Amino acid sequence: MVRLIGYLFGLACVLFLVVAAGVGIYLTGMTKDLPNYEVLASYEPPVATRVHAGNGALMAEYARERRLFLPIQAVPDRVKAAFLSAEDKNFYSHPGIDITGLGRAVLSNLQNLGSGRRPEGASTITQQVAKNFLLTGDQTIDRKVKEAILSFRIEQTYSKDKILELYLNEIFFGLNSYGIAGAALTYFDKSVTELTTAEAAYLAALPKGPANYHPFRREKAALERRNWVIDRMAENGYITQGDADDAKKQPLGVKQRRTGAHVFASDYFSEEVRRQIIDRYGDKALYEGGLSVRTSLDPDLQVIARRALQNGLVEYDERRGFHGPVAQIATTGAPGTWDWGPELAKQKSLADVPEWKLAVVTEVSAKSATIGLQPSADAAGKVDAARETGTINGDDMKWAYRDSTNTRKPAKSPDGVLKPGDVVYVEPINPQAKTYRLRQPPKVQGGFVAMDPNTGRVLAMAGGFSYSQSEFNRATQAMRQPGSSFKPFVYSAALDNGYTPASVILDAPIEIVSGGQVWKPENYGGEAGGPSTLRTGIEKSRNQMTVRLAQDMGMELVAEYAERFGIYDKMLPVLAMSLGSGETTVMRMVSAYAVIANGGKQIKPTVIDRIQDRYGKTIFRHEERACDGCNSNDWAHQEEPSIVDNREQVLDPMTAYQITSMMQGVVLRGTAAGKIPVKDRDVAGKTGTTNDEKDAWFVGFTPNLVAGLYIGFDTPTPLGRAGTGGGLAAPIFGEFLAQAAKLTPAEKFHVPDGMQLVAVNRKTGMAAMEGQPDTIVEAFKPGTGPADVFQVIGDGEYMTQDQIFTNSPQAQQAVTSGMPGLF
Repeated sequence: MVRLIGYLFGLACVLFLVVAAGVGIYLTGMTKDLPNYEVLASYEPPVATRVHAGNGALMAEYARERRLFLPIQAVPDRVKAAFLSAEDKNFYSHPGIDITGLGRAVLSNLQNLGSGRRPEGASTITQQVAKNFLLTGDQTIDRKVKEAILSFRIEQTYSKDKILELYLNEIFFGLNSYGIAGAALTYFDKSVTELTTAEAAYLAALPKGPANYHPFRREKAALERRNWVIDRMAENGYITQGDADDAKKQPLGVKQRRTGAHVFASDYFSEEVRRQIIDRYGDKALYEGGLSVRTSLDPDLQVIARRALQNGLVEYDERRGFHGPVAQIATTGAPGTWDWGPELAKQKSLADVPEWKLAVVTEVSAKSATIGLQPSADAAGKVDAARETGTINGDDMKWAYRDSTNTRKPAKSPDGVLKPGDVVYVEPINPQAKTYRLRQPPKVQGGFVAMDPNTGRVLAMAGGFSYSQSEFNRATQAMRQPGSSFKPFVYSAALDNGYTPASVILDAPIEIVSGGQVWKPENYGGEAGGPSTLRTGIEKSRNQMTVRLAQDMGMELVAEYAERFGIYDKMLPVLAMSLGSGETTVMRMVSAYAVIANGGKQIKPTVIDRIQDRYGKTIFRHEERACDGCNSNDWAHQEEPSIVDNREQVLDPMTAYQITSMMQGVVLRGTAAGKIPVKDRDVAGKTGTTNDEKDAWFVGFTPNLVAGLYIGFDTPTPLGRAGTGGGLAAPIFGEFLAQAAKLTPAEKFHVPDGMQLVAVNRKTGMAAMEGQPDTIVEAFKPGTGPADVFQVIGDGEYMTQDQIFTNSPQAQQAVTSGMPGLF
């Protein structure tokens, strides 16, 4: 018997040694293929890029995995407690594997054999770190063994806090949110430090299976799992039972954070920033690099610009009549029983025009239309049961009585325009009385840019009526003909090369023969003014004068200046280009006008002030000027530091003032007269209208702000006879400036030192005698001044009296009235 026992013991020892050797060989094989766990020390998770406005407000976030890295020191204890209670209560005491938990899981899995239930894993937080960072999610023995080995090694290399930090920043919480900081924002729109016990417990419940505890689709299961975590927190001593009971009484309270632009009306601006970052650094840097981008956007000016452009587009569009409903809903049953809510809720509204509401017409009469407003829906798509109604009075939709094609007889009442089931946009007039105004998204579009002329910082941008309607940015992407808004650069080239504001050009019909074809440019309206000064040519936007001027000095010079100002990269030096027939963008035109506004200094337009990487290091800065001594640590009686202006001077400052003064005349007396209701500061600008009124432009500036816009159909189509820069675009600029002026100081244009101000006759450009009527003060550079003789460019060197009478009715009147100094 003793021999048998000894034999069996020996056999058991041999078997043990064989098994141990086999296990050793197996583990040795497993360790050979283990990934390098030391990479955790240089952990750089994909982090969201955040874009901020100039005042620091968050504009937008871009990420494939919505994550913000949060150091463990910044995670509140109650949040740590919730995750430890839910996932690994012995985390701070086990060596990487929780033997007790593992045994409990094995026993539970044996009991559940054949039940079809998924096996329990009993993974510790350390094991989850090993799996998430270094291994795959395969449910195999080999993977679990590798996970255990790596867990031991990780525990020996890193502190518990470091391991918990890795875990909390990596795990997936659902709704495309990763990491505890991203999850807190996604689910509750608040920072981690603001989370309540109930909210922290719900987030701690999610890693087990975010889809299983969806806050809307599986709310009951989510509450049960959250409450289970709260009970574990109380059981582990992190909170009192009273606190746990109070926390379990609270609803989930999930408030999903909105995506897209967070600063109102900044969608076009944010998209331009996104495009530029991708062009500069690539997709990965934008969506994973954790960049911090400070833009030049002024939120207040952005709202003003957006409102001014929208108002102008809507006003023009409504003059053309009603386009028809945006959609139609089938009516069922009697008006009082028809539930239009579910179908109306499916209609997509303009998210960035919240003042407009979608509504369905339920009843219509000769005096009014009864509407039902689009009901709200929660994140799960459940439509609110409440139904809100209102009224559109006939007087508030008279503009719609004619359709936009003018193919039918104008309607006389609402029942001639709308019918039940029509889905339309409305805007509240009197919320208490529930009265609304009929609205429609305009078909005409436009682009608007406002800029600081001294730095090139873009302060506001509107790329169209609505980003939800069209993402195409007409401020930066649309190539349009600037028309007469290009003329200031023709005149700037002239003033820089020997001409003066009082130089006289013949404004009369002209024929240009080229390639066997005859081109006959005409002034808008068809009239000709005879000999006129350069100032008159700008103020009245004379095409024939401009062509003669460009012909006289040469289009090669004009092309050089256009390229110097950045309007075109390579301009074709043909005479038609002097009238703005080439295509460019609003952004380029505003940048070019900024050069004039700042005294001739070249600027680089930018929507980005600064970019920092995830560690806070500045990797891009728009400001290129140097400031020696600005970073001194102490004061040792040294002089104040000065910023060296290294910008290129592309236009003579005196020329810049001369053309600015001439464009002030456009606003005061010319094609934009009466359209800019700002009197407390100097304003200059220029209208532009292309052939057949397909584009209407205005670009203008004050000493500290430059802005410009165009209006036109995306497929160039005539705007109508009144569709001019002065009639359509200038009033929009005026509305913008009237509001923007309240935010910026009033200033006057700076007169350069040495500039001579001389009174001249407005018609002849010659020096005016004291008391002579119809005079104006012109600016002359040193060594220049009014002409001593009446010299006309474009029709011989000098004009005889007969020629003056023939070509200029204004001059004839001046002569017959005995005006001195004419000859």
